[in-house]
Amino acid sequence: MAEAPGWAHSLVLQVCSEADAPLPRLSWRNRDRPTSSGVTRQSAGAISLVAGRDPLDQRLTLLHELAHWLTPLPPRRRGRSRHHDAAFYTRAFALYRRHGVPDAVALAGESMRYPSALGHARALGFPGAQAAWRERRSRLRERARRRPPMRILVQEHVVRLVRDGRWTRCAVCGVRVVGPVLRRLRRRSGRHVLMGIT
Repeated sequence: MAEAPGWAHSLVLQVCSEADAPLPRLSWRNRDRPTSSGVTRQSAGAISLVAGRDPLDQRLTLLHELAHWLTPLPPRRRGRSRHHDAAFYTRAFALYRRHGVPDAVALAGESMRYPSALGHARALGFPGAQAAWRERRSRLRERARRRPPMRILVQEHVVRLVRDGRWTRCAVCGVRVVGPVLRRLRRRSGRHVLMGIT
C-alpha cells in the first residue's frame, strides 16, 4: 500500500472542511492501468483508491468517492440501495467543477463507468450531456440492429430449482438463478423461457 500523494490529502481536507464533514481515512494503491477506481465505506470511515496512470482520472475518482462520503446513503428499496442517484450526481458534478475537472472529462469518465450518469447530467443541464446521451442511444440502437435475431432454445416452462454446488439452477434448462429472481421463485413458482443467439 502506497502513501497517498500530497495533493490527494489536500483535496480531501479542502472538500471535507468546505462541507463541515469529518475526514475519512484515505488508503491509496498505484497500478499500471489507464483508469482509477475507488470505494467509500462510510461505516468504516474510509475511502480506498486504486490509482491508474492518468492524474486527471485520479482526481475525478477521488472526488467521486468524496461525493459518496458527503452524500447520505439513500433508503434501501427492495433490499437494495441506489447510491448513484440524482442527489449523488448533483453533489458529484458540483465537486468536479469546483476542483478542476473539466466538464467534458467529468461527463466522459462518469458515463463510461455508470451510463445512468448521462440521465442525471441531462437533468442538471450539464454541458454536453444531451449530445452524449443522444450519441450513446445511437450506438445502442446500432449495436441492437447488428445483433443477430434471438431464437427460443428451450420452450417456456415451469422453473424447478435445484442446487448445483454453490449455485441454484433451473432443472429444466440449466440456467443459473440468482438475486431477486431466485428470492421470488423460492416464494412462489414461476415460468421462464431460454432465448439465445445461434
